Amino acid sequence: MNLEDKMAAYMALNTYLAELVTGKRAEPADDLLSDLARDEDLSIEELTGMAFLLLLAGHETTANMLALGTFALLEHPEQMAELRANAELVPDAVEELLRYLAVADVFFRYAAEDIELGGHTIREGSTVIVSLLAGNHDSGKFENADTLDIHRNARGHLSFGHGVHQCLGQQLARIEMRAGFEGLLRRFPGLRLAVPAGEVKLRTDMNIYGVHALPVTWA
Repeated sequence: MNLEDKMAAYMALNTYLAELVTGKRAEPADDLLSDLARDEDLSIEELTGMAFLLLLAGHETTANMLALGTFALLEHPEQMAELRANAELVPDAVEELLRYLAVADVFFRYAAEDIELGGHTIREGSTVIVSLLAGNHDSGKFENADTLDIHRNARGHLSFGHGVHQCLGQQLARIEMRAGFEGLLRRFPGLRLAVPAGEVKLRTDMNIYGVHALPVTWA
């Protein structure tokens, strides 16, 4: 997808969300956007921005983690079999998948003052590009960092950010992923890829990493 297509898609989505929150303000129902729309101090533009953030951070990230995490487990069938046999491993496996995959990778930060980092001076006001995936694969923090290991203590990973910038919805995301993987493994014991792993198309052209499609089959 080229830049023009991305901008057209963004504008179409923004228009849809603006119409949606406008409708919620006019005729509120029992849902989150209606609750927000009842606040008259919020403009339609602000409500649209909130709706966009909820969709992007609250849905796209988790949905892509579930699909990409399933792909990763299918590529590691022995670890997948362990999870299927012992659901108590799922919470640690979720943390490891978050660390190993980091579907939201590149973030921009701005230096509030001059700081020294790694022998370099980052000047006040400079833009800093942060790779969460690179941090999660730091061998100084995680042994054999480029290897998926569901028995690893992966807590302390950066997939939800760090400090004051940590994701507000991280606990919800954890609950969703634990339930998702537990249900998937329980209901589809014979789950396997329907195509060679090399044919799975990855979302390397999107801001949130994942798979475009994950063809699977089961016994």
